[in-house]
Amino acid sequence: MVTKQLKKISPIISVIFTLLIQVAVPNSAKQPDAKGPFFTYFLYIVGALFIGLYVASFFNKMTDEYLLKSGPLLAGGAQLLNFINLICSKFALLPVLFFPSLDRVFAVFVNDRALMLECIVSSGKLLIIGFAVGAALGFTTGILIGFNKNVAYWINPLTKIIGPIPATSWSPLVLSLFSTSYQAAVFMIALSVWFPITVMTSNGIQNVQQTYFEVADTLGANKLYKIFKVGIPAALPNVFLGFFYATTGSFVTLVTAEMFGCKSGIGWYLNWQKSMMLYANVYAGLILLAVLCNLIITLLFRIKDRLLGWQKGVIKW
Repeated sequence: MVTKQLKKISPIISVIFTLLIQVAVPNSAKQPDAKGPFFTYFLYIVGALFIGLYVASFFNKMTDEYLLKSGPLLAGGAQLLNFINLICSKFALLPVLFFPSLDRVFAVFVNDRALMLECIVSSGKLLIIGFAVGAALGFTTGILIGFNKNVAYWINPLTKIIGPIPATSWSPLVLSLFSTSYQAAVFMIALSVWFPITVMTSNGIQNVQQTYFEVADTLGANKLYKIFKVGIPAALPNVFLGFFYATTGSFVTLVTAEMFGCKSGIGWYLNWQKSMMLYANVYAGLILLAVLCNLIITLLFRIKDRLLGWQKGVIKW
């Protein structure tokens, strides 16, 4: 019982300890002053959130299980921030130009919030368009390869040659072929999504147990029924793996693609701030990018759990 309560309360203890270090130890004189103690404000918010979760754990079973499982990890995350704060802010053991204080990094989310929100919207539109095009083409190509040997004969060599090449490597050619850099960015994102979904979808279909199709034949199923009611559902674990790989790959391509002439977006913001040598803004942009990527992957997991509830245990994440 004591161990369980310690796991649940460990994030609160960790945040309090980090907050004490932040308040008690002054920042190094080498570090430029921030406009306010924004890291302290962040710790107050996170600490209040952890306290709320701890209180709710006594009334909600899901919250209780979440804290028991993730409490030590959350506590470790707070101590990682504490370590970074000591190295960069308190003692300035690294060059202050490239490693700003956490107060300056978190200040960016307040001072540049309007611009960052505009960049999120711009990147979101670009990512949705590119991902939708790549996913539709990849899923269709994967089905064709998986169910038709003649199609697989002609397309498989293409996927083996083009697919492994990073989508961003095509930027010199793509920028010449498309009239705008935005269209080129959409193409590169779509290409980065198309390959993993194509490969994993076709692989999943080809590995479906033949007995499933034999049973469907026995029951008089036609070809379309076997494709959409037997093959695709059985291949969904592999399909979701393809979507997972495509999501991570699309973010890498997004950031790089937005550096080629785009006038807004997270990648453009990172490149602009780096050219201005405002590394606090660069780190803030990277944090924002990591949070957005994690949110999309979490959403993908939720959809996977809903669609693959009947295949629980088949796929491991």
